[in-house]
Amino acid sequence: MNIKIKDLTVTFKNGVTAVNHVDLEIPHGIYGLLGENGAGKTTLMRVLTTTQKPTGGTVIMDQMMYEESNYGNIQKKIGYLPQELNLYPNLSVRECLEYLGDLSGVPKKECRERIDFYLEKTSLWEHRKKKIRQLSGGMKRRLGLIQALLNEPEFLIIDEPTTGLDPEERIRIRNLLVDFSENRTVLFSTHVVEDLAATCNRLAVMRKGSFLYTGTVNELMNMAKGHIWVCAVKDDREARELEGQYHISSKQFVEEGMRLKIISEKKPPLPCSQPELTLEDAYMYVMSR
Repeated sequence: MNIKIKDLTVTFKNGVTAVNHVDLEIPHGIYGLLGENGAGKTTLMRVLTTTQKPTGGTVIMDQMMYEESNYGNIQKKIGYLPQELNLYPNLSVRECLEYLGDLSGVPKKECRERIDFYLEKTSLWEHRKKKIRQLSGGMKRRLGLIQALLNEPEFLIIDEPTTGLDPEERIRIRNLLVDFSENRTVLFSTHVVEDLAATCNRLAVMRKGSFLYTGTVNELMNMAKGHIWVCAVKDDREARELEGQYHISSKQFVEEGMRLKIISEKKPPLPCSQPELTLEDAYMYVMSR
């Protein structure tokens, strides 16, 4: 599965351009989509799920053009977890999944087997008889992910799948997605950098409808090399003075004062060292340029 996006634009009636003439190729495996809220990620995903018509440009899925005559065939290949998912509050977890599987055309026996498998994988098995209205926010996110996986989609599109999950469950969901992506394409949209660092090798950084970066994680990390500094100051007053001169990505109180992480092309004129880079450092560097 390969998706090619060319010169894609989405402009709403109020004149706001949410996606601005972007090009992107999404290959096999997990592809990360990273950006702050309002960057245009959700609009882009809605185009890819056929629920939002673009203003201009083209999208092609394995030689199949995104146009209304092909939408039915495209939708059969897609699984989608939106940021907001309204389920059926009076149905139990199992009843809800069986109903959604039936709507997706999954044969009943296969559907029951898949439901059992994914309930175990997402730690929802013991909650299978609960009504949807009784579930926590994190449980509903896991349930939403299961419904996106039921039809074994070739192209899985997921928007903030780990929101509301505790650290152990986030790891479990990330591992599930890595396993699922072995023979498929997954577009993983989030603002949680750690999730992408643990799952994908390629990503795009989006801001205000455009891509600031597309490529491999390693290439992004290399861009930030030599531009991230950990510096020590005596107190918060000195830290505030530096904030007027540099982009400070984090502050931490320590015994001897404060430790700042500073993004700068050159070494600041104070005691500093260069840390081992993280994907979050590289992301902040790109966003600050």
